[in-house]
Amino acid sequence: MDEHGKNKGSQLNDETGSIRQQRPPFPKRAVVTAGMPYGEKTLHFGHVGGNLLHADIYARFLRDRIGAEYVIAVSGTDCYGAGVEKVYEERVQSGAFVGSIEDFVRKNHDDQEAVLKKYGIALDLYAASALDEPGRIHKALSAEVFNKLYEGGYLSLTATRQFYDAVNNVFLNGRQVTGRCPIQGCKSETAYADECALGHQFSPEELIAPVSALSGETPELREIENWYFDLVRFRPLLEAYKESLDHNETTRKYLVSVIEEFLAPSSIYVKQESMEEVVSIRGELPSFDLIDEGKSSFELVFSSLDDRRKAVEALAARGVRCRTGKTLVPFRLSGNVPWGIEVPERDGAKDLTFWVWPESLWAPVSFTKACLKTRGMGEGAYRDFWSSKDARVYQFIGEDNIYFYSVAQSGLFMALQDGAEKTCAPADGQLQMTTVIPNRHVLYMKKKAASSGAVKPPSAEELLEVYSPEQLRLHFFHMNLGQSSVSFSPKAFDPSLKGEYDPVIYEGNLTTNIYNRLIRSCFYTMQKHFGSTLPDRSITPEIKVEADELIVAVENAMYRFEFNKMFELLDQYLRQANKRWAELSRVAETADEWAQLLVDSFHAVRVALTLIHPLVPDGSERVREFLRIDERIWSWDYIFEPLSFFIEDGAAHQMKFLEPRVDFFEKPAVQYEE
Repeated sequence: MDEHGKNKGSQLNDETGSIRQQRPPFPKRAVVTAGMPYGEKTLHFGHVGGNLLHADIYARFLRDRIGAEYVIAVSGTDCYGAGVEKVYEERVQSGAFVGSIEDFVRKNHDDQEAVLKKYGIALDLYAASALDEPGRIHKALSAEVFNKLYEGGYLSLTATRQFYDAVNNVFLNGRQVTGRCPIQGCKSETAYADECALGHQFSPEELIAPVSALSGETPELREIENWYFDLVRFRPLLEAYKESLDHNETTRKYLVSVIEEFLAPSSIYVKQESMEEVVSIRGELPSFDLIDEGKSSFELVFSSLDDRRKAVEALAARGVRCRTGKTLVPFRLSGNVPWGIEVPERDGAKDLTFWVWPESLWAPVSFTKACLKTRGMGEGAYRDFWSSKDARVYQFIGEDNIYFYSVAQSGLFMALQDGAEKTCAPADGQLQMTTVIPNRHVLYMKKKAASSGAVKPPSAEELLEVYSPEQLRLHFFHMNLGQSSVSFSPKAFDPSLKGEYDPVIYEGNLTTNIYNRLIRSCFYTMQKHFGSTLPDRSITPEIKVEADELIVAVENAMYRFEFNKMFELLDQYLRQANKRWAELSRVAETADEWAQLLVDSFHAVRVALTLIHPLVPDGSERVREFLRIDERIWSWDYIFEPLSFFIEDGAAHQMKFLEPRVDFFEKPAVQYEE
């Protein structure tokens, strides 16, 4: 081996050098995180298949690509909030749970973490925002964020109206009120006090047909003070940020279109039958532009939120119904839910807790701090990952949460920058904007499913009774969620699927069938002709170039988060390698012909092994063990090197003997019993 750790097996050429110039850039350090499951539930398939699994695969890829020590993968249980409190109280009252609310959250957190491990989701830390050291760090950071926003002049203590159940003499938290979303065009089936299930924000007085979950009666609206972040103030910077995303080749275009919706001007929509009355009282309303495109409703556009509010009140007094359009509104930071992180007392405001959504936006920062602390690193070490131009934070989320992670979080991060001048492209040392990767919905049997909805999906753990973790990893990874919602219809749960076709098993065949077959062919033939020793010869140049081109194509697909494309590239490559084996093994006669076929085919095995490692880590490790090579095989520092590069003792290197009918990527026994 030479001074750089490379040995004589290295086979780099001019063609490879040209291909390398097409490689995309990656950061020196990275944080990978994903949407946080709520603390009142176990995981259903959407939690895993919708974003946590994608985050894990990307984190594994980055560990191989830039080095494991430079990657931190964190997520955790979103412990606080009215939803958790509501389910906890229901379980206690029914006798289904005995213990404190913290005990309840801890049990759910432990169950979530156990299931993630079964799927091979290898986070550096799966924390809980209310528990143990990560919880303490998160509580301290929440106070720090609040104080910095307050001192910067970005918060206001505003009296707003909150729903009150007069029957039970109690203020209602957000999840204790249901109604219809007032946002124009919203198709959500469930709306709460000031947000709907699709993330739209509105004032409680705008909720249509509110009902108290406690009494079943229509609740009153009474004034209460809460802290609000002046998100509207950051409109110009958010517009510039949106433009920068639009010009970034890695941005999913759906992300930009959703952000654009929230940057629309303040408007309301009124039914056409009320046109005459609106025109007749125009002088009594704040100034507006009327837009009529001949649809069922026309639009009134105002210059400010305050003007829109006055117009809504004036129209309501006349009995004219209207719906508000999406726009930037002040972002609520606090509430009065007892199960929450205490807000620091300022301006006489006491007994307030953080609304769960804001504190969940900076929870990944807290978890990064906690993770680095376990590595013995200091308080400020997180800045190397969150506040450096050399680093990036990748956040995998569901499409319903784009508003929170790309609008609200971006505005908050801008406000938290040091100094008076704020920017959408922070300088080195300032909290950087994150890279948000939104996935569209994973449907269940072609319908949107949620654990709280009418269509009950299987739990993530139930799926493992029928499918292997690696089959499910491949299936969910191949879904083109970057472009459109995709139905999850596994045969084991979908009686409408006839015959032998099962989409989960079919995509799992990439490893259980196609890749397995190639590896076994190589091993059995090598054992037969060369005694488990790889022949010492160079790879056919055309085979080497084909592999190098695949490497760069896969790397670019991962850079652009085109996961289905990466899957298809691997699928095509391995099918071609199997086809080549089938054709040449039929005509091979001499030892020289068998040796060349083996060297070329083992190179396909080697290249696919590194590329597929993030997708199916356990099976990949089994292959590496049989090759009897070290873990450098995973590192992209050596991605263009042939298998001989990792064999230090050359011709004396014997691979592990492969017994008949051994599978490196296995199907669960239940699939053989059918």
